[in-house]
Amino acid sequence: MSFYVIVPARYASSRLPGKPLADLAGKPMVTRVVERCARSGALRALVATDDERVRDAVGDAAQVVMTRADHPSGTDRLQEVASKLGLADDDIVVNVQGDEPLIPPAVIDQVAENLARHPDCQMATLCEPIDSAEDLFNPNVCKVVFDVNGRALYFSRAPIPWHRDGFADGTGADLDLSGGRWWRHIGIYAYRVGFLHRFVSWPPAPLEQLESLEQLRALANGAPVHVAPAREPVPGGVDTEADLARMRRYLAEADRS
Repeated sequence: MSFYVIVPARYASSRLPGKPLADLAGKPMVTRVVERCARSGALRALVATDDERVRDAVGDAAQVVMTRADHPSGTDRLQEVASKLGLADDDIVVNVQGDEPLIPPAVIDQVAENLARHPDCQMATLCEPIDSAEDLFNPNVCKVVFDVNGRALYFSRAPIPWHRDGFADGTGADLDLSGGRWWRHIGIYAYRVGFLHRFVSWPPAPLEQLESLEQLRALANGAPVHVAPAREPVPGGVDTEADLARMRRYLAEADRS
């Protein structure tokens, strides 16, 4: 099995402008991400950006593909890169977010392998158990439910499935969260290129707009999405200044040890 990794890296992040270039222990964040991707089994790891500052920062660490500046999402940016590279419809590309400098290479391989093993699915993604009521009720933590065959049933910002009795007080504070009944969606995706071309041609789905979750466009259009628990823990990415400070502390401590 072969696959490509594409890292969308947009300079103009709304919450953290210039995020791909944020210094992490002497390296730009996007370079840290690319180094992780290069340790996966991908044929190539590429960076997709619309900003020359990102291109220059990546340098020789990876191939950079310049894309349009008006893409509404990272998925659209991926599709443009796949088109520019002339990838075949059955080729697999993995979208690794440009703000995941600690992404384990093993989970990059895993999501690509899962899609390759399930030709009935058009996308694949990963999840991990939710072990705190705070995360379960946090709308910024995306939840997913899936069937016995690993097909996604729904993604939501709400605490799904809803435990009728256990959530009676609206918090689930005293609920036993063990047993793998609640799952956090991890935002890494594998796509077949032919599906990418179709995906970007579809208008945003009402469910997608309501929840602000792009993956719901696939489900709304009847495209099966494979979901599996990640084989390794996936550390959180960098969305805020607090996340950036936490990541810098972690890498500084790792370098010292």
